[in-house]
Amino acid sequence: MIKALFAGVSNKYDVMNDSMSLGTHRIWKTAMVDWLAPRAGERILDLAGGTGDIAMRILKRSPQSQLTVLDLTEEMMHRGQQRAKTVGGHESIQWISGDALQLPFANNSFDSCTIAFGIRNFTDILGSLDEVFRILKFGGRLLILEFSDVRNTVLRQIYDRYSFAVIPWLGQMMANDKESYRYLVESIRRFPKQDEFAAMIEEAGFKRVKYRNLSMGIAALHSGWKV
Repeated sequence: MIKALFAGVSNKYDVMNDSMSLGTHRIWKTAMVDWLAPRAGERILDLAGGTGDIAMRILKRSPQSQLTVLDLTEEMMHRGQQRAKTVGGHESIQWISGDALQLPFANNSFDSCTIAFGIRNFTDILGSLDEVFRILKFGGRLLILEFSDVRNTVLRQIYDRYSFAVIPWLGQMMANDKESYRYLVESIRRFPKQDEFAAMIEEAGFKRVKYRNLSMGIAALHSGWKV
């Protein structure tokens, strides 16, 4: 179902991200790359990397990094490959279709793994975290950007009204797909809150687990290390 959903919205995915977040997703993703602080020569996996937005941001910051984008949906990656050719650096990105529960990589293969707005769609979140732990080198880092829990009551009420009324409407107007964007909103509400998700990352074996709220908790950055 998830594969079909993202295949259906792939041609409007990046435009919808700008529309739904009023461009704020760009600030969140910049904060993610800032915290990652990629270095030359590092091998980085962008899991559920879709159209390669994070991978291209990392390459812009660290052109000598080696990026692999893995996603379940070929249509999303095809859009990313087309975009990468226009912005440059596409030769440094490897694109692989695969499942987060069966990563096609050897143990201890990557220095870092990023997941941006993807893990809430995984059928087995803890199982995917176990897989990421397996493929990271000792000293490797996991960094996850995901929608989260808004703790301010007034902002939460405004955010909920916007999410359930405006986002599906935008999906219908811009992508002719109201139901897919309704699902995306509902998936955010089902995702574990910040402390719960941090505990899941720790359960997978990661240490020094921390998170940072962005935009008062509309999104959160989670960090963990394989040490």
